[in-house]
Amino acid sequence: MKLITPVEITPLEQPIGIRNHMAFIGSCFADNIGMRMRQSGLAALVNPFGVLFNPQSILQVLTQDPTCRHLYFEDEDHRWHCWLLDSQFSATSFEACKSAFLSARGKLFSWNPDVLIITLGTNRYYERVDTKLIVGNCHKQPMSEFVEKDMTLAQCVATLETICQLFSRARIIFTVSPYRYAKYGMHENQLSKATLLLAIHELQQKYPKQVSYFPAYEIQLDELRDYRFYAPEMLHPSQQAIDYIWERFAERYLDDITRRYLYDYEPIRKALAHRPEDPQSPAYLRFREQTQRQLGELMAKYNLEL
Repeated sequence: MKLITPVEITPLEQPIGIRNHMAFIGSCFADNIGMRMRQSGLAALVNPFGVLFNPQSILQVLTQDPTCRHLYFEDEDHRWHCWLLDSQFSATSFEACKSAFLSARGKLFSWNPDVLIITLGTNRYYERVDTKLIVGNCHKQPMSEFVEKDMTLAQCVATLETICQLFSRARIIFTVSPYRYAKYGMHENQLSKATLLLAIHELQQKYPKQVSYFPAYEIQLDELRDYRFYAPEMLHPSQQAIDYIWERFAERYLDDITRRYLYDYEPIRKALAHRPEDPQSPAYLRFREQTQRQLGELMAKYNLEL
């Protein structure tokens, strides 16, 4: 009996290997998948600029000069924020905020990823009324200071193509976040996702060797239709759905050695995540020592560094 409509996933010509340097950029779904990689001991840099939802915001953090003062503002509580970045980069001074941006930019480009996974959420962005600056975060400022705009298909293609050119030596995997932007309206959400999908498709046609697409959005809609695969607010995918999509990603995009490594690493990952009642108890200290020994043996087996 067939209980789901399976989504066909074209395997990568060159699967992701255990020694690849991966970077994940974009929406919170990039966090979900990227952290699974990093927690498994693989070389993964995850959202160095924080969560970003649209192509314009991603391009901004990659190309704007972090030393330009108009990118920053001081709020009424005397905290400094960068209009392009998540609030985790906010600080008590302009210099500290600027330094955080410079550090994030340097971290990504020095990481020099050979696989870049970009998760897009929407084509909608917010622009400052006064400076016309496209922001990555409104930092709880009055919405009267911003104008909402939707990127056209041509704008999406041009923006994503520029990103591809910035990382010309990397293989780029695009994916569209399964999160549904109900606040814009369900029809508008579908139009937004469709614009992103069409833009990615154009890039795949133009750069078939560099650009590929992983259908996370389609898996959520077609293989995981039931509401039990959504979080309580019925918009985000549930943890079970994230785990399922991760497994689909791994089975089609990772090579045999990397999948074998992840299988071997899984019990160690769970052991490392264990939170004891008494961290100083002799039993737990022995457990930690045993886990660290197993981790060292696994790293040696696959010739990886801790």
